[in-house]
Amino acid sequence: MARLARDLQGRSSVQATLDRIVAASTELVDGCTDASITAVHRGRARPLAVSGPLARDIERLQADLREGPCFEAARDGTPALQVPDLARAGDHWPRFVPRARALGVGSVMAVLLLPDGHAPRNDPRQVPGLPNLGALNLYARRPGGLTAGSARTAELLACHASVALAAARADQTLRAAVVSRQVIGEAVGILMERHKLTSRQAFALLARTSQDSNVKLRELAEHLTTTGELPRRP
Repeated sequence: MARLARDLQGRSSVQATLDRIVAASTELVDGCTDASITAVHRGRARPLAVSGPLARDIERLQADLREGPCFEAARDGTPALQVPDLARAGDHWPRFVPRARALGVGSVMAVLLLPDGHAPRNDPRQVPGLPNLGALNLYARRPGGLTAGSARTAELLACHASVALAAARADQTLRAAVVSRQVIGEAVGILMERHKLTSRQAFALLARTSQDSNVKLRELAEHLTTTGELPRRP
């Protein structure tokens, strides 16, 4: 695991990190033959990484049906969800189970990815509803293939995936903030030169126009820097 951590640090992108994590899941987790990482946004599942064709097919199946253990874990914020034997899953996922078994899946485990870079313990006392970045999903072709030992290793891998995704989100937020600041600064400069205003007066004019026109400040600034004009007040 220490070697994997060093390997992940050297990855050139978040996608490369996630791809390595799902590949490592099949190498390090007892019984795991396939793995994926899935995010669910507004009720729709999106696979972020898959280890191979079977994982891709299972993710596509859950996304199409909006049903299944991994989809449910990511959608509902369930800390950890394990189905040792799909044949004994009962009627919980009536459409997913028979199709997953037909594809050759015998056992499933999903571990939530948390924004703080931690994975939840596989503890039945924890309740659903945790804010999350998605789920690390493990599949075994043999019923009973995923055990308590599998869950412990999966939690460590989920931590790595959580850190990678949280870092990506933070980077995107920072970049968006920098871009917003730059474009607003350009718009303020245009108003200063055009109307002979101070920077404070120009920003106040921009903010007032944003409020009056019900347009976000960044969008208004982009409009001004692109067209050279402020929208007329209604």
